[in-house]
Amino acid sequence: MLKNFNWKDESGFTLVEMLIVLLVVSVLLLLTIPNIVKQSKSINDKGCDAFITMVQGQAQAYQLENNKVPSLQDLLAGGYLKGEQKKCPNGKDVQIDSSGKVTEVR
Repeated sequence: MLKNFNWKDESGFTLVEMLIVLLVVSVLLLLTIPNIVKQSKSINDKGCDAFITMVQGQAQAYQLENNKVPSLQDLLAGGYLKGEQKKCPNGKDVQIDSSGKVTEVR
């Protein structure tokens, strides 16, 4: 047997309650997104420091094996760096000077 539905007994969210929840979520997103973007830049800068340290170690290994200061192309051709690893995670280039020191190009 089917019972008649009584709309007054139905429980659920009203439009006003849904709008309040949407407002709270929107405010939370507006507060957190700028902080996430700022942290992303910090993470990329730390990743660049780690990348420079890694390239410095590979340049020293190349120098020990070949008795000369490498260029980035030498490291790539010799298999010391994989693929096209010429840039930091923040998008800046790195360079190796004549003494073998690896620095970020500013």
